[in-house]
Amino acid sequence: LWWSRPQVTFVIVGGGIAGVTCAEQIASQFTSDEVYLLTASPLVKTVTNFKQVSKTLEEFDIEEQPSSVLEEKYPNLKVVQSAVKLLRAKEHLLQTENGQTFHYRKLCICSGARPKLLTQDNPHVLGIRDTDSAQEFQKRLSKAKRIVVIGNGGIALELVYEVEGCEVIWAIKDKAIGNTFFDAGAAQFLIPSLGADKKDRSLPCKRARYATDKTGELGSALGPDWHEGIELRGAVQNSSGVHVEYECAVDKLYTQQEFLQSKLNTNTSELGLWPAYVQLTNKKIYGCDFVVSATGVVPNTDPFLNGNNFKLAEDHGLRVDDHMRTSEQDVYAAGDVCTAGWEPSALWQQMRLWTQARQMGWYAARCMAADVQEEAIELDFCFELFSHITKFFNYKVVLLGKFNAQGLGQDHELLVRCTKGQEYVKVVLTGGRMVGAVLIGETDLEETFENLILNQMDLSRYGEELLNPNIDIEDYFD
Repeated sequence: LWWSRPQVTFVIVGGGIAGVTCAEQIASQFTSDEVYLLTASPLVKTVTNFKQVSKTLEEFDIEEQPSSVLEEKYPNLKVVQSAVKLLRAKEHLLQTENGQTFHYRKLCICSGARPKLLTQDNPHVLGIRDTDSAQEFQKRLSKAKRIVVIGNGGIALELVYEVEGCEVIWAIKDKAIGNTFFDAGAAQFLIPSLGADKKDRSLPCKRARYATDKTGELGSALGPDWHEGIELRGAVQNSSGVHVEYECAVDKLYTQQEFLQSKLNTNTSELGLWPAYVQLTNKKIYGCDFVVSATGVVPNTDPFLNGNNFKLAEDHGLRVDDHMRTSEQDVYAAGDVCTAGWEPSALWQQMRLWTQARQMGWYAARCMAADVQEEAIELDFCFELFSHITKFFNYKVVLLGKFNAQGLGQDHELLVRCTKGQEYVKVVLTGGRMVGAVLIGETDLEETFENLILNQMDLSRYGEELLNPNIDIEDYFD
């Protein structure tokens, strides 16, 4: 029987934000129990400079640190540098690639997600997900004259903005840039930044970097300021143009040789000679030095599924209940690898972002603790209201609630205030109550709007005045 073998109380898999937050929380609460954190990389990601900005909004930096830093801080925490080979959940047994076997009482899987690549093993396609792939990108960019970027999420947005000295063809499936985060209005507000001279952006880099010689694709994810301290400069002096191709995807990728032999090669003199060619679904063809695939992520569930009975969500994440438990007994999951399987609050949605990785890792630790101590626990308040602070195109961006009217159908109205080059404020109302907001720039409205969303006050009588810049809205609602 599994419980008769020597056993460790807690095993956590994954050296990203969710795993490290979970391990730290457990190690500090159960000081006399051994806690094991398994990580495929020698570096772990830790949260630093944590600030609770308001009830739900939080800001923090992320630092990559050698795992010894964690072990020094928590004497009962052991970091094992190895990937997972197999899990036998019924027996509470986990084996690592380097041959160690753990019999656990509680396991938390925080193995993150990997980039969805357009195609596997194509030397002309690069996926950007972790520090290593970002550095590989920098190296290849320095010799490049033109790249094609596919995708419309956070990494694609930042990348297109940061690259200099190289022409960028940006192919997106949506009608507007940054569709995961913005509507067309916010996109129009940001588009001038793509052409503008970059302001002096020699800001201090928030993330300390340690060089490692890691191979494979198991590094943990990059954060929102991943490009700081990495010079993203191409081979052409003063050439930086971004050309966006809307509502299209990649139809086919060709190597130079394949392209020259194909029927499409009617006019190389017009297209030029390039290492790779991309044919888009709108029939346009571009030659380029390489393609950057930034089209989202796939949960890293692979080593855990075989022989076990995990329920998966539609996006292939491990489905978890409101206590972060998977369908296998005593196995929890947090961060990008999991998918919230509970009935979410009307103002919250899962997005695979830093903030949620930290919140889920922290909450999963509290749930495991409550279970071991046989205590009840409520769903954490952070799952009441979606909130996220980030930076895009050097503007502060705050997203609250159903900021893109997600799932509201036609039943909503939008109020928008925009000062070109300065701020963009959008409010989503349904039945006269605020359910979401996008704030770009230094608006100082985040706390007021958060309160209005949380207390669901009827705002119909204010109408458009709600966003009148001459009224100090905070005086109304303090």
